[in-house]
This record gives sequence, structure tokens and C-alpha cells, in this order.
Amino acid sequence: MRRAVCPGSFDPIHNGHLEVIARAAGLFDEVIVAVSTNYNKKYRFTLEERIDMARETLASLRGIVVEPVGEGLLAEYCRQRGVSAIVKGLRSSSDFDYELPMATMNRQLSGVETVFLPTEGHYLHLSSTLIKEVFTLGGSVSDYVPRSVLKRLLAGGSSPEQPGRG
Repeated sequence: MRRAVCPGSFDPIHNGHLEVIARAAGLFDEVIVAVSTNYNKKYRFTLEERIDMARETLASLRGIVVEPVGEGLLAEYCRQRGVSAIVKGLRSSSDFDYELPMATMNRQLSGVETVFLPTEGHYLHLSSTLIKEVFTLGGSVSDYVPRSVLKRLLAGGSSPEQPGRG
């Protein structure tokens, strides 16, 4: 079985993420959407909420598993789960510059390859940070996020700027 992982904090998951995950599902037998927590970041949604939103949103796609990454290195997580590739979406050359050293390190640590998928043009501007900022300032984000995310944003979700926690 060819298994890949799409890692990210997904705070919140947005349509750009979904597009890359759906394309990855067409390339691999199984895609693990690995929801991570970076304890140096502040989160709007808890880990559990981020996992729930991803599961609700991706339920109709075949071969998708959503789970937390847990503690430790992504390379080790990949080795433990039998993952042959990490899939990352790229919006711009600055994303590539940021991701390339990590891809090289992950390959050297565990042999896992990184596959870069260029994001569709109409999603190039999307980031979870921008979506949270636009929403917080009263702008509409309904065209950029799945219904489960919009529902939680409108309901208040967790308090803005939740500290990273697992």
C-alpha cells in the first residue's frame, strides 16, 4: 500500500488544504491527514476541534485518515506509520524555500520523500492565519472554508489565540 501523510496544524483547515489533500488521495492508496501542534504557536481551535473539523470535511473522500501527529519528529511518525511520502502544497517560491530544508532532513532521517503539489491559482492567497484575521475583523470567509469550519467560527469556537495544546 502506498501511504502518504499531509501534515499541518490546520487551524483551521481551509479549501486550499482540501484541494491538496484531494489531489494526494488520487496519487496514494491512503493519505493520513496528520494534525500537529506546535507549542510555540497560538491556536484558535483546540487539537480535538481541528481533528473533528478535518474528519467532518474529509469524510466523503476515500482513503483518508485523520489523526494527531503526537509528540516527536514527523520523520519518526512517518517511519512508525509506514509512510512513503509527505505531501506539501506550495503557494509560492517562499513556501518552497521554507519546505525544502525540511524535506531534505526528513529524507535523511527516515528515507521518506516529500512530494510538492502546486496549489490551484484561486487558492494561492489562502492561509489559516489570513482566514482567522479576516474573520476576526468582520470579513466573510465563507468562500474559503468548509461548512464545518464556518459553523465553528460563527459559533465562536475556542477563544482566539488558544495556546498550543494537545
